[in-house]
Amino acid sequence: MNGETRLYGFLAHPAQHSLSPLMHNLSFQFNHLNACYLAFDVLPADFANAVNGLRALNFGGANLSLPYKQQAIKYLNELTPRAQKIAAVNTIRNDNGRLIGDSTDGAGLFTDLQEQKILLTAQTIMILGAGGAGRAIIAAAADYHIKRVYVCKRPNQTYTKIAAWLQQLAAQTTTEYCLVNYADTAALLAALQKSAIVINATDQGMDAQQLPLPLEVLQHLKPQQFVYDLIYHPLVTPFLKYAQQRGCNSCNGIGMLLWQGALAFEFWTGKKMPIEIVRKNLVTEIRRRTK
Repeated sequence: MNGETRLYGFLAHPAQHSLSPLMHNLSFQFNHLNACYLAFDVLPADFANAVNGLRALNFGGANLSLPYKQQAIKYLNELTPRAQKIAAVNTIRNDNGRLIGDSTDGAGLFTDLQEQKILLTAQTIMILGAGGAGRAIIAAAADYHIKRVYVCKRPNQTYTKIAAWLQQLAAQTTTEYCLVNYADTAALLAALQKSAIVINATDQGMDAQQLPLPLEVLQHLKPQQFVYDLIYHPLVTPFLKYAQQRGCNSCNGIGMLLWQGALAFEFWTGKKMPIEIVRKNLVTEIRRRTK
């Protein structure tokens, strides 16, 4: 590091758990870029100052996580089209003082599926959860020519809001969006049986115990279905274990983590992330933390 080192950062609360510094610092080194990536635990009361500080300190860019993906928008100068769709960002680029927000989560997941040779065009998928990551995936589905998306959501205070948002998305694309009430087991089963890909975008399974769907629904999984769990700690969740027992191909969220970071890295630098080097180091670090 010297007087010409360009800084990048991760803004969240909490932030100490982030694997982004590992990913991006490896990528800077690989590409021989004089840059450094740090994690910052930013309290909510200080968030506005932190974003403005990106300009003042001439940061190259930043990533955002909870609870700031939506809150950041009012401090930015511009949003990419995919960030506009979900009204949230996870990546900021500083262009000479203009802060541009993007969302790479959804594209990260679908890029991972493409890398695994999973057919996407004209397929029906089922997404469990409509939180931050879930919304990004839901919106990105249309960009990959998904035929139909079943969005499974708890009937809470945001249910009608998500229903209205899905109607807006459907009006802008040929992709069909269907909202499924988590309390309706029959509707969950019907959606599962029609879906080629089932994606868990909830936190059910982080405790290594819970499943994101009732067993009476999951027992109808077929070997030809692909199961994706955004969780990567633990590396194999109860959902993935059950899917494997049913004969399904499956994967955890390391690929999405990797590719959303790769897309952010390219958004900032125009350079490619060394995917396999970063993947290997991610798995090693996650295993170390699990011990």
